[in-house]
Amino acid sequence: MQDPLIIRRRLIGEEELGLIRELIAQEGDQGRSHISNRLCELWDWRQANGQFRQIACRDLLRKLQARGLIELPPMLCAARRPGYGPRVRWPDLLDRVPLQGALGPWREQIQVGLVQSRPQGELYKGLIEAYHYLGYQQPTGAQLKYIACYEDRPIACLSFGPAAWKIAPRDQFIGWSAAQREQRLPWVVNNERFLIVPWVQIRFLASFLLGQCVRRLRQDWQGVYNHDLALAETFIETERFAGHCYAAANWICVGQTQGRGRNDRLKERAQPIKTIWLYPLRRDFRQILCA
Repeated sequence: MQDPLIIRRRLIGEEELGLIRELIAQEGDQGRSHISNRLCELWDWRQANGQFRQIACRDLLRKLQARGLIELPPMLCAARRPGYGPRVRWPDLLDRVPLQGALGPWREQIQVGLVQSRPQGELYKGLIEAYHYLGYQQPTGAQLKYIACYEDRPIACLSFGPAAWKIAPRDQFIGWSAAQREQRLPWVVNNERFLIVPWVQIRFLASFLLGQCVRRLRQDWQGVYNHDLALAETFIETERFAGHCYAAANWICVGQTQGRGRNDRLKERAQPIKTIWLYPLRRDFRQILCA
């Protein structure tokens, strides 16, 4: 290998490859999971909450093997079948009585809660799978989920997860360098999902919920992951939505995507065009992100 690689935000050069090959030769008979766990220990590769990045490490090893740079030991148990997806049960919501009108009469009865228990998690997954146009996908990396309820009736869901690696309009708005982005990206969070169930049509509810979430987001993130945040981002498909609720909640539109995914090396532009919206979570966000 001539040039170092960057995989899962780690620089992989000859020294790192040598360590991995030596680890496989000495302890490979204990399985791939053991190798990834040991590598996390040797690198002290951790998430913001202190847990080892085992899933990211296993993905890194698979990508190195795909490039022919290492040879992983045989799997000790069968991998998931191709096309595997998490089983999601649609929620059994009996109360679909429409809620309509202006926000005022409903405002005090709407509560936004952080998803913390397994039943809450199953409810969130079921709502997103049933009613969000993208459906539910197993998340990777740090993530917080919220459910908004009116008198114990779930009416909306929101989630925040890892930020996009490289987005030119966002990066220009922040003003950070590539090296600063690599170091400070965990301070940025992505509003990945936002759903209001179809039978709820309350004016200004969407911007109200966004405001409720972003006001508590930093504190919740620190409580779960022991790490602060500086900026939130989201991407809105231009053919589906105009982004009025984000504008009303004081998010800033900084441009559009190019319609290319991260693996679009042929520049086929197969992805939908999206507007890019940002919300500073603290006044000194630029100083934090450009440190």
